Amino acid sequence: MNFVEELRWRGMLHDIMPGTEDLLNKGMVSGYIGFDPTADSLHVGSLAQIMTMIHFQRAGHKPFALVGGATGMVGDPSGKSAERNLLSEEVLQHNLQGIKSQLEKFMDFDCGANSAQMVNNYDWFKDFTFLDFIREVGKHITVNYMMAKDSVKKRLDGETGMSFTEFTYQLVQGYDFYYLWKNHNCILQMGGSDQWGNIVTGTELVRRKGAGEAFALTTQLIKKSDGTKFGKTEGGNIWLDAEKTSPYKFYQFWLNTSDEDARAYIRIFTLFEKEVIESLEAEQNAAPHLRVLQKALAKDITIRVHGEAALKLIEITVDFTFSNKFQWEDLFNYSEKEFLLIFQSTTTFFIASHSFINVIVEDNILNFLAEIRRFDEDGNSKGLFESKTEAKKLILNGGVYINKSKVLIDQRFSDFKPFEKNNNKYFFVQKGKKNSALVVLCDNVSLEMNRLKSILELQD
Repeated sequence: MNFVEELRWRGMLHDIMPGTEDLLNKGMVSGYIGFDPTADSLHVGSLAQIMTMIHFQRAGHKPFALVGGATGMVGDPSGKSAERNLLSEEVLQHNLQGIKSQLEKFMDFDCGANSAQMVNNYDWFKDFTFLDFIREVGKHITVNYMMAKDSVKKRLDGETGMSFTEFTYQLVQGYDFYYLWKNHNCILQMGGSDQWGNIVTGTELVRRKGAGEAFALTTQLIKKSDGTKFGKTEGGNIWLDAEKTSPYKFYQFWLNTSDEDARAYIRIFTLFEKEVIESLEAEQNAAPHLRVLQKALAKDITIRVHGEAALKLIEITVDFTFSNKFQWEDLFNYSEKEFLLIFQSTTTFFIASHSFINVIVEDNILNFLAEIRRFDEDGNSKGLFESKTEAKKLILNGGVYINKSKVLIDQRFSDFKPFEKNNNKYFFVQKGKKNSALVVLCDNVSLEMNRLKSILELQD
């Protein structure tokens, strides 16, 4: 496999330093990409660089994942209009552990000579004094050279300016390259196209300080065809951590990709061979409404990020919600945790057992619907239905379903069988076409809210 050619046909390659492709074709090369530890999880914006490292390793080369414990304390000015808040060492260490565990899902860290390796630049910067840094690094790069970088010029021309801390960032990142070149024979740095200036500062430092040669390669920044930022929704970033972005929402993010973007993303974010992708594109062209590309994209990425078990539950959620492939009784054999994951995208409502006595005694469906309430953190509540009158009107119009069965006005509450686990009873209630609720009958609402939250936080 030719690494550069692989990036080219996938539409990922942006810029490459002369001589880099020849170097890569001669034998195994060690190269690295840096990851920003400003959060304890990576998001989908990091996936393009992760895929670059996967292709790099598949081509027989040795990838280094540099997690920037030191550079995270400074903040990269590239592409930023204002300086970021600096993170404490304690927060950074927490973030680093989360990122490490995610990167280990994608690369092979035990496959012989080209095993992936994780490094943290805090390890070589923690005892590096300021005087040592300006003597050993600063003297090799001129201020004129640093001022010519686009990331510096844009900030200096802007309203906020640039602090000395950010100004020195390219020297800090450049020293990373020099350190890895000297100590790990790492002669290639890769990154997004906005990192070109920082990367070539490293190649210059290798040349001027080490009298050696190093190389650079950048990939395209991922953009959406409508001009909006990739990886963000109205709810914020799409994270790789299941606690920050549920696997269902992660899957839906890719499934909702436009046709034009799906054609680009299927090349960038999957490992499908060219023939497979072209076959999927032909199917998409023949029947766009089937969204073949989006489904293949969402399935592949979700498995690699969250695993096949998570995908299976997502597919059950989709089939249960949007088709008749799964009926309510089909869910009874699942564990409570699996059941809750299936309904993770559904708003949870509660009925306290003391409010349920009337429902049981009278066996009245309207009493049940009137007691369904959602609670906020302050204990305030709001009903799914405004009143029994509203519920009755919707039932008469055929707009209320319980456990996927249409509710009739003369039905009893006992006609509907709940999902029962741990002394709780669960019901699935749909109000019209757009509103649905997972209803939990429990003894204590506050305790139950915390218990359900803890179950979902302990995802595999």
